[in-house]
Amino acid sequence: MAEQPVIVVTNDSLSLILKGLDKARPSAKTKIIAQHSPPQVTVEAVIVALRSFTEIVRYLNTRRSRSALLNLSDEAAVQDALYLMLRPWVLDLVAENPTDKVANRYAIKDFLSPSNRFVIEAKFIRNADHGKAISKELNDDIETYRYHASCDDLIFFIYDPENNIPDAASVERHLRASRTYDDKVLRCHAVIKP
Repeated sequence: MAEQPVIVVTNDSLSLILKGLDKARPSAKTKIIAQHSPPQVTVEAVIVALRSFTEIVRYLNTRRSRSALLNLSDEAAVQDALYLMLRPWVLDLVAENPTDKVANRYAIKDFLSPSNRFVIEAKFIRNADHGKAISKELNDDIETYRYHASCDDLIFFIYDPENNIPDAASVERHLRASRTYDDKVLRCHAVIKP
């Protein structure tokens, strides 16, 4: 068995180490630079990125590499793809965080950017029935987020791979609006991608 090296610290060498630490410790005269908050990312920039979702997924699934493909077969998979796509430039993006309890229920917001004050809510349209009922689900989400203190903009990303929403353009127009609740403005945005 190899012998472990031994470091001998004398009182003199310990004093030198401690003096070095004292010199490194900030004094009252030392100017401490505050850590900067993450850079601001506009809602418009996020929407532009979300509109390119289909092209990004297509590229990843047809690249020359034999790496894993993105199998977007449920809402969790869509959320994962969105997180990977947005996190590098929305530095404070927080995934899956419950909202405060409203009307005896919690909503799980998919992504929150506290510094940019927006929430991204991802939806995956499972079938034709879900496509027909999505408007009610989205309106319920709006009602929940209107109380959220860190949400000025609510961005819906709706992935509808089979085009099951009967009139997607109408749903998108309905969602894109500012709503005012007790002097609080909630701006809603929507991107629906097949």
